Amino acid sequence: MSETINQSRFKRLSNRYRLVVMNDHSYEEVVTFKITRLGVYIASCFVFVLLVGLTTALISFTPLKYYIPGYGSQSERRELTKLKLRTDSLEKQILYREAYWENIKNVLSGKAELILDTAVISIPDLEQTLE
Repeated sequence: MSETINQSRFKRLSNRYRLVVMNDHSYEEVVTFKITRLGVYIASCFVFVLLVGLTTALISFTPLKYYIPGYGSQSERRELTKLKLRTDSLEKQILYREAYWENIKNVLSGKAELILDTAVISIPDLEQTLE
């Protein structure tokens, strides 16, 4: 059953039709086309994909993209990037300063844990290294 439905669908798609364009006043044939439904579907899909591609390329490679809401201009994007970097560096400085003041408070209140360096450093003789 499904094979006959698929065959009838394919047969309908592959049937040939004649498209005639006629002059309305004189009924003279101007152009005649022999087409199939499958050819019309393929041609319309191709035209659709081509139009979408051209529209996307036109918007992305020309200054039209600046008219899209939320895109912004190039100078605004540069300034936003610069402000982001400055904000990140200021946040780091604030964290470093808070850690510094916390350490100062701990030292003044006597809560600081001091870790003494007990490693022995051996300094070679200066006279031996010169020889």
